[in-house]
Amino acid sequence: MRVAFVAEVTAQLESTGATRRLRRTAELLAGRGHDAVVLCSQWWDGDHATFEQDDVTYRAVTTEPPEEGPSRRFAMALPGALRRAKPDVVHAAAVPKHVLAAKTASALVRAPLVVDWYDAPRAETAEANARGLRMAARAADEIVAPSETVKTRVRELGASGDDVRVVPNGIDMDAIREAQVVEGADVVYSRRLDEDANLESLLLALAELRDRDWNVVVIGDGPERDGYERQTRDLRIDDRVEFTGSQPVEKRIPVFKGAHVYVQTARREAFPTDLLRALACGCSGVVEYHVDSSAHELVENEDRTFRTTSEQELTEALVAAADLEPLAVNEAFADYDHQRVLERYLDCYRDVRDSFGLF
Repeated sequence: MRVAFVAEVTAQLESTGATRRLRRTAELLAGRGHDAVVLCSQWWDGDHATFEQDDVTYRAVTTEPPEEGPSRRFAMALPGALRRAKPDVVHAAAVPKHVLAAKTASALVRAPLVVDWYDAPRAETAEANARGLRMAARAADEIVAPSETVKTRVRELGASGDDVRVVPNGIDMDAIREAQVVEGADVVYSRRLDEDANLESLLLALAELRDRDWNVVVIGDGPERDGYERQTRDLRIDDRVEFTGSQPVEKRIPVFKGAHVYVQTARREAFPTDLLRALACGCSGVVEYHVDSSAHELVENEDRTFRTTSEQELTEALVAAADLEPLAVNEAFADYDHQRVLERYLDCYRDVRDSFGLF
């Protein structure tokens, strides 16, 4: 199967949840012998129009990355690029003007359009771009969302529920099984420390437990890090909270394996991949519920997890989670292995190809 991915900005230019997901999907497809072509803004050096990395072919639709938001030039050049790619399926990131251009091109090349809608739009974005978002949601032959939370938001934009399926992010279970254990953290939090991180919920709960023996590792960096470090000093728990900054996955997994509890308190999360990794590493999980976070979906039916809605509940959950027996690996999460998640994408592609053009 030949899949053409449409993403003006790729993970090589800007690493976000959406760009990493697209890159991972393309590389998994290529690893299984399928042809994966990414139509994008050029991110590599030189004047050659194509670049191959990890068996994925990247083709420059435009030669300069966008300066402020999605570019009109990319949308205008996209139909021609898709005709030259001759795909069986078009897989586009959820950028409205690019989705609409891809829709036009997909009809010309007779290939169905799958839109990977990773992030639910923020209220202010949805209001400012309401028409474009609604048109994009209705244009796709199939929409893929990482969680039920995002699926609900896409349906609110007008997409038919029958045309939206949930395909979660995957994890590398073999890497988790084989990883060494790094001891030292009782509790772990990992995420970009931005306006949605809400690390203060965890810090306040820990301050209530300062008479107990615990230590915390916070993995991640971002604009709010200095404020959170200052808060630990104000709460007089800075001697037991270690900020490590950003760390690659291969370094995070051993820390998860050595920890007892993983805490997720972010206000906004399309899919909490590190929470999933930590649960698979045997951590017990404590999740603070927020309407724009899908984290609660991973813990609703799990015995070793806790969902909280208040600071008091969070404090109590930390105590209860600490009493659970540690696990080296939790095989209950093996269904999220990369290869099994890839099968869900392939099922989506096959289904949409079978139904394409029937009506």
